[in-house]
Amino acid sequence: MAKTASKEPAATPEGADSTPLPENYEAALAELEALVARMEGGSLSLEESLAAYRRGATLVTFCQQQLEKVEQQVRVLDGETLKPLPMSGAGTAATESGDDL
Repeated sequence: MAKTASKEPAATPEGADSTPLPENYEAALAELEALVARMEGGSLSLEESLAAYRRGATLVTFCQQQLEKVEQQVRVLDGETLKPLPMSGAGTAATESGDDL
């Protein structure tokens, strides 16, 4: 007899999180900070810690992707070339007029 699809849910890649991603970078960062605080609190079980770690990894990836998108937009707006700020002798960025604040 031919094997038919099992009634079990399809396996998801290890570490995949079924929770939807936040709407934006700020929401993802706030959720990530809350997760870190809960993990540092030490009150999570091993399973909860593992789930929090997986969610945190997903959120970090999301944040990195959002930052890369913004960086790409800045490059486009700046004519594909980001220009470093000139540094003053004190190691701080000088203003365009040359006056240090």
